[in-house]
Amino acid sequence: MNGAHWHLAVNHLPIIFPIVGVIIMITGLVSKSEAVKRTAFMIFILGALSAITAMSTGEGAEEVVEKISGVTENYIENHEETAETFALLSYILGGISLLGLWASFKQKSFSSIISIATLVFAFVVLFFAKQTGTTGGEIRHTEIRDGNISPAIENNNAEKDEDD
Repeated sequence: MNGAHWHLAVNHLPIIFPIVGVIIMITGLVSKSEAVKRTAFMIFILGALSAITAMSTGEGAEEVVEKISGVTENYIENHEETAETFALLSYILGGISLLGLWASFKQKSFSSIISIATLVFAFVVLFFAKQTGTTGGEIRHTEIRDGNISPAIENNNAEKDEDD
């Protein structure tokens, strides 16, 4: 496996873990279950750890895709910058989750506040997760790049012009 294979194998995990964590945290808050909220905290921590892995495989992937025709440095740089922000926010989410996990086990009075704050921050992380996934996809998937018109749309418009 080359660097691109490794990156593709792990790069979806930092996006998936926060999505699952948000669903579980909402469930924990609605059901008022500390066990469920603790599970969400642990999933957010796993997301932070998977972000470390994804970031560590990024350079190897960059070396491979730079040699592919149609891939420009602009798309790679855009993805790299977005991924760095996403990773930093994921690490912070993991740290907040560690604090929330500790507060839950120690039955601290501020435990509920940390659960809600973690959920709110997780939505911020998800925004950057989406941005990172999109910019990563744009590197190889020309059909999702801005300004791309798919052939189906072009053909459909051509048929409309003939009817007029």
